[in-house]
Amino acid sequence: MVSSKNKWEEKKTSLGNAIIIGVVLAIVGFFIGLTAPSWAGKFAQYFGARTRVESNVDWSSLDTVYEYLLTYYDGEISEKDVIEGAKKGLTAALGDVYTVYMDAEEARDFQNDLHGTIEQAGVGIEMGLRDGYVRVLRTLPDNPARAAGILAGDILYKVDGEDVYALSVDEIANKVRGDVGSNVTLTVVRNGEELSFTMTRESINNVSTYTEYEGHTAIVTVTRFDNKTGELVQQEVAQHFDEHGVNKVILDLRGNGGGYVTAARDLLSLWIDGDTVLVQKSKHSTDDVTKALSGRAVLKDMKTVVLVNGSTASASEIVAGTLQDYGKATVLGEKTYGKGVVQSLINLYDGSYLKVTTASWYTPLGRTINKTGIEPDVVVERSYDDINNMVDPQMDAARKQ
Repeated sequence: MVSSKNKWEEKKTSLGNAIIIGVVLAIVGFFIGLTAPSWAGKFAQYFGARTRVESNVDWSSLDTVYEYLLTYYDGEISEKDVIEGAKKGLTAALGDVYTVYMDAEEARDFQNDLHGTIEQAGVGIEMGLRDGYVRVLRTLPDNPARAAGILAGDILYKVDGEDVYALSVDEIANKVRGDVGSNVTLTVVRNGEELSFTMTRESINNVSTYTEYEGHTAIVTVTRFDNKTGELVQQEVAQHFDEHGVNKVILDLRGNGGGYVTAARDLLSLWIDGDTVLVQKSKHSTDDVTKALSGRAVLKDMKTVVLVNGSTASASEIVAGTLQDYGKATVLGEKTYGKGVVQSLINLYDGSYLKVTTASWYTPLGRTINKTGIEPDVVVERSYDDINNMVDPQMDAARKQ
């Protein structure tokens, strides 16, 4: 364990500059060796009947920059790396954190995460962007990070000595993962000091939902919405609720960053019978209305409390907001993250993905989610100290509702 407060204070101030410089350098390389018509044609095929948009942008200035780099740069230049970085730079220049280019490896990891398949081992950390830094949101029980002493609220600063504080959540997560049995050293910042922890990676249990029973109360925790989540909860309700005499449900969506809208719809269909659960609006198309499935609302009259916090995002906000709109649940906790935009995945020819924001979500009553979040009916906060000391005032309050 190493402490280096002064070094952290110096580097902290460079975070914003590092991000800006990274984006600018990536954009500089964009479209090296490509022409506007060629890229437009490649993208057009993925947008169905939409009219191809021709570009009148003059990219010659970027060609000039590249020529100067070839002439003067004292190092090796990989055309492939430059082009890959340029694609990332183009999406980053939009200023939308949800619109990103993923190379083939990143695309595979993204799909594996979404389906709950982690091919590589990890240390059991849930992380998210908070207050401008990627922080530990919680450590998973019986996993290396908790045993080592990493705490909720810690800022992810280095992985194996490499600075990662300017990287995205997904980029840091990929660096933390590795082979089972291999070691990884994470350096975090806590109260302005650097602390380093060396851990051995283990296989991580990555289930999307699990249910616990306390008397006649079912506590259903949903960590993400993958393609099986809705079905798994429906099966749990059908097979075990009667035997436990369940008369109250606590639906825990804290830390749930979202996933498939269809999975959120399937879950909502336990409370909502065939009615609207989501309205999707886009400047490119007419409004798209998603309705709950019919004939499955076995919990429509069940007393329900939904737990949310600042990490409850996207599809999980749809669930909380919809149940709130219909008066089917009491939403308890903290204001949600506020990610109410839709991303479409465009599978490119080489296995890479373009994840593009294509629309915005609204609750059945027309409330916007993006950048506003869902306000809880009952506000109960849970601090990092509470999490680290295994104290849960939000769950305690939900039990009393």
